[in-house]
Amino acid sequence: MQNANGSTAGSSSASGEASAPLRNSKRPKYSRFTQQELPACKPILTPRWVISVFTLIGIIFVPIGLAALAASNKVVEIVYRYDDDCVPPNMVNMKVAYIQNDTIDKTCTKTLKVPKHMSQPIYVYYQLDNFYQNHRRYVKSRNDAQLRKASEANETSGCDPERTANGAPIVPCGLIAWSLFNDTYSFAIRNRNLTVNKKDISWKSDRDHKFGKDVYPRNFQNSTLRGGAKLNLTKPLSEQEDLIVWMRTAALPTFRKLYGRIEQDLVINDAITVQLQNNYNTYSFSGKKTLVLSTSSWIGGKNDFLGIAYLTVGGLCFFLAVAFTIVYLVKPRKLGDPSYLSWNRNPAGH
Repeated sequence: MQNANGSTAGSSSASGEASAPLRNSKRPKYSRFTQQELPACKPILTPRWVISVFTLIGIIFVPIGLAALAASNKVVEIVYRYDDDCVPPNMVNMKVAYIQNDTIDKTCTKTLKVPKHMSQPIYVYYQLDNFYQNHRRYVKSRNDAQLRKASEANETSGCDPERTANGAPIVPCGLIAWSLFNDTYSFAIRNRNLTVNKKDISWKSDRDHKFGKDVYPRNFQNSTLRGGAKLNLTKPLSEQEDLIVWMRTAALPTFRKLYGRIEQDLVINDAITVQLQNNYNTYSFSGKKTLVLSTSSWIGGKNDFLGIAYLTVGGLCFFLAVAFTIVYLVKPRKLGDPSYLSWNRNPAGH
């Protein structure tokens, strides 16, 4: 169709489109990465390749598992649960009343026998059962700024319900510090005291960065209801390592925390006299208290799980390698055989 000038409408529209500016597109620019056109490794899992991988994993994992189990078996432990043994016979049915009565002497003396030679250092732990340090409200009940800086000593936000006592802020505040473990242990062997070294039992990063060298306890355990141990008012928090160890909360309801180190060897059949101060209240929530003396190895303390896990995985891989080898030898299958495709195996039903 022509207009008055003799030109067609199509040619005018085409020239108008050519002169129109291009619009910006929101599509990403083309790249081989976004279009997944880069070279890629696509291994074909042939029977020989799968059998070789399983065999290699078994060869690596089984020796590691055996080494880990051997190291764990070399660790010597003395484990003694004392929360029931250290209650007087006349107070067995009134344990909570016994532990809350400050007029009763809580001293408890027991004798432990060394089952094997224990080389120094010997680590002293206390273990608590059924104590949920990972409870959300318990974990939140602290103020990290107050622990780090003396200028933030009056900052007690987040420390409910242990924020203030007698109208003054508590340092350190919060339920974690308030419930500090307060049982104590002293050891003797052949009428000679064993020194327990309590220095460097906490993480160095905690001492250097989380607890200030100029922050001192103040108004701590001064309320009517006392939770646990008191702190030395003349020492900064960075030097009160029992507190630092306790405030690194445990993830599970059964946990061990380091109390100190005995830095001398103990001989087999030695009798260790332990004097305990049974002060900490675990009876109100059916908790347990255990004293643990342990040596260490290259994998740490006694822990059979790591070795068993490696042996299980390695043994399973060996079993699968043998099973695949038998299947491959008894009933071999041609690689890429189209007869195994579903539409070739059942053409009528396709």
